[in-house]
Amino acid sequence: MYQGSCLCGAVVLEVTAGIRSIIHCHCSKCRKSSGTAYATNGFVAKSALVIKQGQELIQYYEMTPGKKRHFCKVCASPIFSSNESSPELLRLRLGILDTDIAERPMSHNFVSSSANWDDLDARLPRYDGHEPGRVPGT
Repeated sequence: MYQGSCLCGAVVLEVTAGIRSIIHCHCSKCRKSSGTAYATNGFVAKSALVIKQGQELIQYYEMTPGKKRHFCKVCASPIFSSNESSPELLRLRLGILDTDIAERPMSHNFVSSSANWDDLDARLPRYDGHEPGRVPGT
């Protein structure tokens, strides 16, 4: 079982089953929705996603008929997507999870749409916190 919450903590959820088909999606819609180079998504059974708190705070944006992106209306954290063509599945935004998961991503998708500044194989320095010399608060 996995635990998750939105940025402000108003929406709290549990995932009671495994996460399938995890991908890093580089399509322009996922980039715009997440504000990042890509979104990491995995499928969960609709019955396995339990909203423990804040159900009334979950809003959605319907991108195209039948395809909805659900988010917290307080902090705008993306939570999951739903698609009427597969009503039994939800596409969970894995950044919403607070607990470690056992499953791992299987691929980078729509790489031809990736941001021109994103380098999948970057050998950039890695830090446990902010980069050295960064002014606090910036």
